[in-house]
Amino acid sequence: MTVAEPSLEALVDIGVNLGNKAFRDDLPAILQRALDAGVTRLIVTGTSEAETVHAQELCGQFAADFPGMLYSTCGVHPHDAKTFTTSTAATLHSLAAEPSVVAIGETGLDFNRNFSSPADQERAFEAQLELAAELQLPVFMHERDAHQRQFEILRQYRDHLADGVIHCFTGDRTALFNYLDLDLHIGITGWICDERRGQSLRTLVNSIPLERLMLETDAPYLLPRTLEQKPKNRRNEPAYLPWILAEVARCRDEQEADIARQTTLNACTFFRRIKAENGIPRS
Repeated sequence: MTVAEPSLEALVDIGVNLGNKAFRDDLPAILQRALDAGVTRLIVTGTSEAETVHAQELCGQFAADFPGMLYSTCGVHPHDAKTFTTSTAATLHSLAAEPSVVAIGETGLDFNRNFSSPADQERAFEAQLELAAELQLPVFMHERDAHQRQFEILRQYRDHLADGVIHCFTGDRTALFNYLDLDLHIGITGWICDERRGQSLRTLVNSIPLERLMLETDAPYLLPRTLEQKPKNRRNEPAYLPWILAEVARCRDEQEADIARQTTLNACTFFRRIKAENGIPRS
């Protein structure tokens, strides 16, 4: 398999669905390829109670062979918001005490598919924002076709939150500047490598202050279309994060090394429980 050349700086993939069944059979090889490509830390996304537990189990499973590499989030995705109860909130509170957990989420609103009703989504979202405020953990957020309502809710909670990132941002200029006005971070995925769907993002990425930018693969989804040799299984993985870095640098007309250095610093500062390494300072 062809993977990226190692980046000039250690990279952090802030969103990877490592518990997905697509990764079931070759996780050690996937983690090694990530390291070989310069991706030294991965945030494994928790999207439900079960997936959060699984994410934490993966962190523990590979702690010896890949020390300091895996961390996780803790939350319920808006698709599963209908399952959110007071018991769920209590379980998440307990799970978030694990040292490998670095954020609450993936939470937010998704009015595109409405697998859960908007009312259920808002209820689960606010409960997780309250949990994040109580624990002073940053929030890892999803949003699709729900910007105005998500923005309204976030405005009510922002002063109480440690920090927040809109992961896999694909919105318009209004959404971007509204989120930036709330002093949120913006996560960029391989969407920017798609010459068809990513045109708007390619233009907007230059408007994101470098200190608010972070990188992610959202693997196994969103395989970068800029890959010269795409894997036969079409599976994205953390080793391809440098291709996202390269496209962001091209669109911003900046040096890859500068973006790598700053986005890694951003991630280490944002996810407060991540271990800084390789001489990377905290702000």
